Amino acid sequence: MPRQLLIVEDQPNDVELARAALALSQVGCEVSVARDGTEALDLLRQPGPCPNLILLDLNLPGVGGQEVLTAVRANPAWRHVPVVIFTTSDEPRDRAACAAAGADEYVLKPGGFGELIDLFNRLGRRWFTAEHCT
Repeated sequence: MPRQLLIVEDQPNDVELARAALALSQVGCEVSVARDGTEALDLLRQPGPCPNLILLDLNLPGVGGQEVLTAVRANPAWRHVPVVIFTTSDEPRDRAACAAAGADEYVLKPGGFGELIDLFNRLGRRWFTAEHCT
């Protein structure tokens, strides 16, 4: 079964850049996109397998990234799914709050496209292993 990545991101340009970078990376996966926290939780509630990785922006309209992270960690069916916070916020309080809520990793959105491809390659090597995709 192909690896499943859920990108939770409200900025269309960031979604398109992520899709383009993933296509050029060594990460083979199917991508689902949620444009806000409510849509992300609705996608997770649908029947079928959970994603193998959630790439979660913090600053979302409505239900924010922190709330999505808390909901994922509170649900026994989802709590095993790695959640990588993918944000522009380098605030220590955001980092600390996400770590306390159970984020697996916190990464800043890179400034360049090549850096984004490199980041996806690194995330793929770390989170799309047999250990995390069973």
